[in-house]
Amino acid sequence: MDTKIGSIDTCKPLNNDVGNAPSTGAFTIQNSSFHCSSAEATLGRHLARRLVQIGVSDVFAVPGDFNLTLLDHLIDEPGLNLIGCCNELNAGYAADGYARSRGVGACAVTFTVGGLSVLNAIAGAYSENLPLICIVGGPNSNDYGTNRILHHTIGLPDFTQELRCFQTVTCYQAVVNNLEDAHELIDTAISTSLKESKPVYISISCNLAGIPHPTFSREPVPFSINPRLSNQMGLEAAVEAAAEFLNKAVKPVMVGGPKMRVAKACKSFVELADACGYAVAVMPSAKGLVPEHHPHFIGTYWGAVSTSFCAEIVESADAYLFAGPIFNDYSSVGYSLLLKKEKAIIVQPDRVTIGNGPAFGCVLMKDFLTALAKRLNCNKTAYENYYRIYVPEGSPVKCEPKEPLRVNILFQHVQKMLSGETAVIAETGDSWFNCQKLKLPEGCGYEFQMQYGSIGWSVGSTLGYAQAVPEKRVISFIGDGSFQVTAQDVSTMLRCGQRSIIFLINNGGYTIEVEIHDGPYNVIKNWNYTALVDAIHNGQGKCWTTKVRYEDELVAAIETATGAKKDCLCFIEVIAHKDDTSKELLEWGSRVSSANSRPPNPQ
Repeated sequence: MDTKIGSIDTCKPLNNDVGNAPSTGAFTIQNSSFHCSSAEATLGRHLARRLVQIGVSDVFAVPGDFNLTLLDHLIDEPGLNLIGCCNELNAGYAADGYARSRGVGACAVTFTVGGLSVLNAIAGAYSENLPLICIVGGPNSNDYGTNRILHHTIGLPDFTQELRCFQTVTCYQAVVNNLEDAHELIDTAISTSLKESKPVYISISCNLAGIPHPTFSREPVPFSINPRLSNQMGLEAAVEAAAEFLNKAVKPVMVGGPKMRVAKACKSFVELADACGYAVAVMPSAKGLVPEHHPHFIGTYWGAVSTSFCAEIVESADAYLFAGPIFNDYSSVGYSLLLKKEKAIIVQPDRVTIGNGPAFGCVLMKDFLTALAKRLNCNKTAYENYYRIYVPEGSPVKCEPKEPLRVNILFQHVQKMLSGETAVIAETGDSWFNCQKLKLPEGCGYEFQMQYGSIGWSVGSTLGYAQAVPEKRVISFIGDGSFQVTAQDVSTMLRCGQRSIIFLINNGGYTIEVEIHDGPYNVIKNWNYTALVDAIHNGQGKCWTTKVRYEDELVAAIETATGAKKDCLCFIEVIAHKDDTSKELLEWGSRVSSANSRPPNPQ
């Protein structure tokens, strides 16, 4: 019996790799070694120097009484910029966006009230495999082991509540309440984050940050991260089996998945595509990881809501190689993918599984793809089939004068804005589907949070991403419901002098949830969004806002945002009909709804 992938549990342009181990050799943080003055030989400065060394030049923070002294020492470090955010959730989202571009991010909050507020953002970063250093100002070291009750806690003499919450969404937790082992704990936490490509938690007792200690009397000695290596015999066996499997196929294809980022295998994936000639697609959460100008690129594979003609080619193939896939209910469109396990090679960051047959562990994705490229016969059959059936997409019906603006017209004009000097951030919602249809020019960044799907993520992420790569202009697409969750940190964008363009899609509610299951809870109170941003602006910083209802107003707004106001933060509120959704969302919503409403299995 056929086993379908995505129906059972079996399962960008590259970032600049700052803070990440390279593909070969040990990763060593370089610095000159010299004695620090007493004022610099403190725990706080040691942590600050480590952050600078791994590529973090901005820390997103919310002050609280437990972290104030620590923040002083972060500020004192040359090369480190402290960015105050409006709340901890947005500070975490900003560190998430920063890590997507820079390779690692950091945030700093206070004990428990701050830690539990940032927790949701840290969970999202964990789900997306992002290295993120979450620093918390903790209780005075003298209070550990006592029966005292502290403020900012739930009123029990137990300080581990925050730690226990972080244990499930971080790969390492360091509670620094003793100077003797602080150096070791901090270095272990940071190196673990880089090795595992996951967030870590570092709690620093509030009375320790400013105290000198002999272990900090020198510039931090560079530490090395030993690279992961493939088992050579396993690699050779996996490549042999995969080459035999694919070379006998008539019309094989290859599909890139989101875990290519953490595996640092995007370049190897493209090299394989160049060598074998297969049709190349990406899963939705891998958009931006594979260059869309590749000659054999056929679009996004997303089951029933794929790019036109892409699903037909992928699902009719007699063999498919998936590199770093995640088959969840969203990416599989309610577990409805028409894939068969026995036809698939699944390549995870350190494991290869071939059909229903052998699996090979301790085989790194980038090594496997590079070696496989030398063993495959060139086979362009699938791409030639795609080329034969491909019909270019038509243009949406032009808006009549004073006809309410349609979302498909909006994105037709957005497409013309994209270049290698821009980056797109898509909020959870219909922007997922509309932005998937954008064709990314070479060098254009693209980010969204598909696995975790936390509404409001994009506001903080836009802040962090834009701060990490100021040379790019970030273009964000945010629904009105999502914006209401995290709107405050538009203020921080202005303080930082950022020049992003935010398209606020005002359609009166949670449109993506309407298409899954409608109800009165999906209707939200309408805000005057441009007036809100104007109030936040308050004459300080560079900001331009406008509200558009018709196509001619949109054209004029884009011309202004990319021309006269190109150095400003531009906020464009787009008034859309509540039922103006992409056809992909309509299809996807009905299938996800069906998956959510499955009755209980018989007992």
